[in-house]
Amino acid sequence: MNIIVCVKQIPDPETPASSFRVDEAAKKVVPAQGIPPVVNPYDPQATEAALRLKEAAGGGKVTVISLGPESARDAIKHALAMGADEGILLNDPGFEGIDNFQTAVALAKAIEKVGQYDLILMGRAAADWDMGVVPMGVATLLGIPCVSIAKAIERVDGKVRVTRVLDDGFQTVEAPLPAVVSVSNEFGEPRYPQLRQIMLAAKKTVQVWNAADLGLSADQLGEANRWLKLEALYVPKVESKVEIIEADSPEEKARILAQKLRADKLI
Repeated sequence: MNIIVCVKQIPDPETPASSFRVDEAAKKVVPAQGIPPVVNPYDPQATEAALRLKEAAGGGKVTVISLGPESARDAIKHALAMGADEGILLNDPGFEGIDNFQTAVALAKAIEKVGQYDLILMGRAAADWDMGVVPMGVATLLGIPCVSIAKAIERVDGKVRVTRVLDDGFQTVEAPLPAVVSVSNEFGEPRYPQLRQIMLAAKKTVQVWNAADLGLSADQLGEANRWLKLEALYVPKVESKVEIIEADSPEEKARILAQKLRADKLI
């Protein structure tokens, strides 16, 4: 079973809020000094799902693709250390400042260039922007089904059977292959690479493809050609007002609180 996994490198979500800074004029987040980026936390689950499916099928290949700067090699190397077979980095100056829809176009072109695949797996969303639209965008461009927010995946009779996470429960669906599936954190803990696997992954060659390799032109790339225009990026200001209710008893405090809530038309 040949599976493609798309991964992303993002700013460390554990970075203290005080370390983040937003350049409102440039509409960009300024990376925190001294804190390296990390693999998107949903993506190791997608890699784990691919490895389990490959093992259940008794063979195949897992190819990892990441779009980003040179440092995104680390996200690919992590997946290779987990057990993936090949890695491809999409790196080009034209990818700077692109939106999720342009990203979907680039990934779809890369997947077409890879060729043979039975399944495409991604994390449910990127934890930095948390939009979750790239899996659906890639599926639409490739003309194949997309199943989102999976907690379990198996191949059955040439189809993919997926248990999806809903707000009020779970849903099991089937889709013909090839397909795109986005994997949620409910899938379970991914395997932890051992030292020997990390050392072997470090020796593996990661292919690098640029925009020209994907057949993408300048008018499809760059911030100027975004499909989704970014109007503003800023740190929200949170203000709170606290009022302490003084009274001689809990019952009196409750009565005063009820009166205030009623006066504010909250009850």
